[in-house]
Amino acid sequence: MSETNASIKHPAGLFVLFFTEMWERFSYYGMRAIFTLYMTKALFIDKADASNIYGSYTGLVYLTPLIGGYVADRYWGNRKSIFVGGLLMAIGQFLMFFSASNYQNPGLSMIFMWFGLSGLIIGNGFFKPNISTMVGQLYPRGDTRLDSAFTLFYMGINLGAFFSPIVCGILGDTGNPGDFKWGFLAAGIGMLIGILSFELMKKKYLVTPEGESVGAVANKKKDVADKAAALAKGEEDTSIVGSISNKSIVIWALISVGLIAVFHFVMDQDWIGSCIFSVSIAAPGLILSDSSLSKIEKERIVVIFVAAFFVIFFWAAFEQAGASLTFFADEQMNRTVNINTSYGTVYLIVAALAGLLYYTLQRIMNIPKEFKILFSGIGLYLVYLVISGYISSSSFVLADIPASTYNSVNAIFIVILAPVFAELWGKLGSRNLEPASPYKQALGLLFLSLGYVVIAVGVKGLEPGIKVSMMWLIMLYLLHTIGELCLSPIGLSLVNKLAPVRFASVLMGTWFLANATANKFAGTLSALYPDGGKATKFMGWEMTNLYDFFILFIVMSGVASLILFVLSKWLLKMMHGIR
Repeated sequence: MSETNASIKHPAGLFVLFFTEMWERFSYYGMRAIFTLYMTKALFIDKADASNIYGSYTGLVYLTPLIGGYVADRYWGNRKSIFVGGLLMAIGQFLMFFSASNYQNPGLSMIFMWFGLSGLIIGNGFFKPNISTMVGQLYPRGDTRLDSAFTLFYMGINLGAFFSPIVCGILGDTGNPGDFKWGFLAAGIGMLIGILSFELMKKKYLVTPEGESVGAVANKKKDVADKAAALAKGEEDTSIVGSISNKSIVIWALISVGLIAVFHFVMDQDWIGSCIFSVSIAAPGLILSDSSLSKIEKERIVVIFVAAFFVIFFWAAFEQAGASLTFFADEQMNRTVNINTSYGTVYLIVAALAGLLYYTLQRIMNIPKEFKILFSGIGLYLVYLVISGYISSSSFVLADIPASTYNSVNAIFIVILAPVFAELWGKLGSRNLEPASPYKQALGLLFLSLGYVVIAVGVKGLEPGIKVSMMWLIMLYLLHTIGELCLSPIGLSLVNKLAPVRFASVLMGTWFLANATANKFAGTLSALYPDGGKATKFMGWEMTNLYDFFILFIVMSGVASLILFVLSKWLLKMMHGIR
């Protein structure tokens, strides 16, 4: 049976990475769900400043993967980088816990918060690009399951993103500022679970089809070894001839400094934003100056950078979820549900969903036996909870859904739809009918724009003091989820398919520069949120209400989708046979 046959189950190593990333995203999204609310309700920072801090934090989180990817490629390898990064992120979450524990002492609280954010930013830099790179290394080149594998990996990301806002929101977003600490503590514990599972399972399951360890050595060393082996077999000499010169490093460093000055003094960006935007421009230029790159390698890398540019517009609009859309859910949406049922019913629903998820996953990927034993135990415990819940006389009562919990809506749609998309891409790929990656990404931007069309219709003509149905926001998240599945996991797969092996992690880090720019840009746009009828402006567009605000995102993502679709044919040519 061919290794590239899309009908073969995915390797057990994919599930290890799936599970590890699930807990890391639990940590990140749980903290993110309550972060802006913590700043505005416990530290009394106004919305505009909180949005800018949020944008700077999430932007820097995606800037540092460039450094983490470089260290992994040249020195540490993926495994060590993931462990160090995860440990730093856990420390960062515990520092956020200490910040929230001292919220009544603003000076001390802010010190803990800045150190906590620093730990999260640096840790994510080592963790994020390397675990994504390892997914691609589990498969031989040309394997048609790769897009499907990244879609499943993305499902793990969003499984963590689904239940983290619920857990951290229920624990932290209670209306009592003193409770935010419990949400941050839960996020820290989640990160530790992820790192522990990775360390225990990596030697046994993170291997190639030939049984070689994945991520144990630096990618540059692996590339050199692979090329030496090819030469020994009499194959074409494609060995590395040169590298980035000191002259290029100096030139691009100076360009970066110049760009920082332009962004800060001319375009009035803050220092963090100026650094993010400048590095996002200079880093691709520096990579392309490497003399070891062949013409085809350079053209494929250019495709990565062009695709990353359009990803900026997607995430700038999408990441309003953690800022302006959270403010919207908190203030402008009717969140009343008045649920009153037995705990047995709640546990039964949880057990049914967990069983369905497990059944779906074991059909399409091999699950390590250690996890099967663990899940069997969890299943038995859920059965016990269902029985005891019905026997108990206590009731589950939920009057209102916390605003932070709506951050879970997108993630649950991902968990539901990711297996569908994974199977869809796999079947289309086996029949040579699968759309090429650039076309998928253009579709992603289109669905994002449609999501904002829905919410704009919902708020048009909204009178002061009137709240809208939660269904408008849920429909937005559904369309955004479809767009995300067409764009984000496909982008990760694209980097793995097009990047030369010796640049695998650093190019993944460069891909995340687009997220860095987008998240910082998202904070800037969220600061334009019309609060209390106050007018805001963006490039001459005046916004006095929510309808005007959402129109901005419709235009931005819609135009980006159209341009990318037009460019897709040219990008395919530059990919030289890779789709």
